[in-house]
Amino acid sequence: MLPFLRSDLSELVAYSSEGHESHAAEFDKLDTNEFPLDLPEALKEKLAFLSAQQIQSNRYPDASYVGLRQEIARYVSESADAVVTPEQISVGNGSDELIRSILIATCLNHAGSILVAEPTFSMYAILARSLGIPVVSVPRHENFEIDIAAAQSALAQHPEIRVVFLVHPNSPTGNALTEAELTWAKALPPEILVVVDEAYYEFSGQTTVAELSRSNWMILRTFSKAFRLAAHRLGYAIAQPELALALEKIRLPYNLPSVSQAAACLALTHRKELLAEVKSLRQEREQLYQVLLTHSDLRVWPSAANFLFIKTLGSRSAAELHQGLQQQGTLVRQTCGGLRITVGTAEENQRTLARLRQVL
Repeated sequence: MLPFLRSDLSELVAYSSEGHESHAAEFDKLDTNEFPLDLPEALKEKLAFLSAQQIQSNRYPDASYVGLRQEIARYVSESADAVVTPEQISVGNGSDELIRSILIATCLNHAGSILVAEPTFSMYAILARSLGIPVVSVPRHENFEIDIAAAQSALAQHPEIRVVFLVHPNSPTGNALTEAELTWAKALPPEILVVVDEAYYEFSGQTTVAELSRSNWMILRTFSKAFRLAAHRLGYAIAQPELALALEKIRLPYNLPSVSQAAACLALTHRKELLAEVKSLRQEREQLYQVLLTHSDLRVWPSAANFLFIKTLGSRSAAELHQGLQQQGTLVRQTCGGLRITVGTAEENQRTLARLRQVL
């Protein structure tokens, strides 16, 4: 350990995507919940034109994101039948940057800790621990609903908790928040920030935008999934203006490249075209789910996202399935004692099922 590094840094584990990026073309990449289709060629050409002709490389990006925040607010309002203003939007270099800003704004300098229900998206805990912020974990039931009794007990035992992170639908398990979970979250006291991560909103069609009148409620979303802009690293938060402004105070200046801003605005302008493919992906998800149900050696859970979570019941371990699929050319995510399989194209899904049968 280098002498100038924090002593607790040796205990941290960096996030890993297991991506095999250097050999991506050789694999069906079903391990990172990306949309299986790239942008249509016509939109890629438009983006290339914007980048070449209208973006000045010697100039910093628009630091206020006025146009982008207006487009995001319009989209959120339209899709949720609500009124959301640009002042309620904060943008980040992926949702990860926004999560980090939330932690800095609420818990840094021993100001508090966070509550998560495991299993869930790992970056909440990774980012919190990297900032020296304690993480309080509570379990989920067998169907992956939050153990509300355990959560209430944790809140009573840890009055320093300042943020509760919820995922709707959850990753890696795919289950949307139930009415009981939402009722519990809405009853949390105003001194606790409720962050609802809706990264997979476009696949589930379920949102908590109606709760944004609460001063302690924030929603996170991303352009990396249904909008097919994972390469551009762009996420956004929706909250009351005072809360959104707090994130704006913390974010780094010029945190979004000009081309990323252009890509997001272009995607929003053509959202009907891009999001029309979500229906087909949901159908692929259901077909994949139904076939996996027939395997006696597997347990699969229903999903409201663009992935499925499975566990093995037979002699083969999750690690063996993971390795066997990888050797045949399919990358999936090994996590939480099981496998998370991103829904791909029809061809990729058929290959996954055939390879899975062979491994089993």
